Amino acid sequence: MPGLIGKKIGMTSVFGADGKNIPCTVIEAGPCVVTQIRTEEKDGYAAVQLAYDEQKEKHTSASLMGHFKKANTTPKRKLVEFENDFEGELKLGDSLSVADVFKNEDTWVDVTGISKGKGFQGVVKRHGFGGVGGQTHGQDDRLRAPGSMGASSWPSRVFKGKRLAGRMGGDKVKILNLKVIKVIPESNLLLVKGSIPGASGSYVIVEG
Repeated sequence: MPGLIGKKIGMTSVFGADGKNIPCTVIEAGPCVVTQIRTEEKDGYAAVQLAYDEQKEKHTSASLMGHFKKANTTPKRKLVEFENDFEGELKLGDSLSVADVFKNEDTWVDVTGISKGKGFQGVVKRHGFGGVGGQTHGQDDRLRAPGSMGASSWPSRVFKGKRLAGRMGGDKVKILNLKVIKVIPESNLLLVKGSIPGASGSYVIVEG
């Protein structure tokens, strides 16, 4: 499906036609440059590689510099492949903006991002455990403990996959069917209803 690489700007709210206040997220989508075209004959599948966000040459490897020079473009920070469902025939070096991909408002998109990292968290916050018991019966400071780990005689170990405390967040998350409230082509901005994963300034992938 066609899409663009973007950046989460932040959240705001707009008033709809019925006067209701709609919370929405502002996304800067593109402009993206075509840096590679995959074909069925050569690669076994059809796709388009897009690049987004400027990067200094000194922070770019020599192999990537050659890759960008083939497309006659400057170094970019983010590279993503999309299924080749774009309208018209694309060539290396072509630039795609939000007006080229999302022409109409009131469409629906899927947004993928990396969720905010929350560090090492316990089972109550990480998995929604209810804690063990109340404040009596000798619980003392173990109200948010995970409780029993399993049988003591067999297998005498904790099974893999047990929901325990650990690092939370920083995962790839995809939110489906977000409504596009407004398209601002002159600024390459999309306003989508609701929230999307990630911190402000983080990269997101918007698919139509």
